[in-house]
Amino acid sequence: MNIGQAATASGVSAKMIRYYESTGLIPKTVRTEAGYRVYSDHEVHTLRFIRRARDLGFSVEQIADLVSLWHDRERASKDVKAIALEHVTTLERKIRELQEMASTLKHLARNCHGDARPQCPIIEELASDDPLPVHAKADAKFGTLGKT
Repeated sequence: MNIGQAATASGVSAKMIRYYESTGLIPKTVRTEAGYRVYSDHEVHTLRFIRRARDLGFSVEQIADLVSLWHDRERASKDVKAIALEHVTTLERKIRELQEMASTLKHLARNCHGDARPQCPIIEELASDDPLPVHAKADAKFGTLGKT
């Protein structure tokens, strides 16, 4: 099948297929005399594997390791598990960071009157040279947003 058909069958865009090929994540495929790429069912299956790994947020480097392990029938499942658990740790850290950002923004929004006045703690904090306070720390330290 051609790249468009492979993209449809795998759920990976033609642009990403070309990228994965250029980085070596998937091997360079055979080409017709006219230079068109031709993909086999096996290559489409690999693209689906990659898409599913991307859907779970694995990095390209991690996916390369997972693809290699997938093709290695002598692999140890502990190696696959280690990659997955490392990724879980990264995801949990990102979740905490996003929760802190949301908390800080909620705190800033609660302290903004949202009226016609120009004073706005959101703008004041963004313009400040001080690091943004995390919501819980700001509540404990300031009661409301402000400098001591």
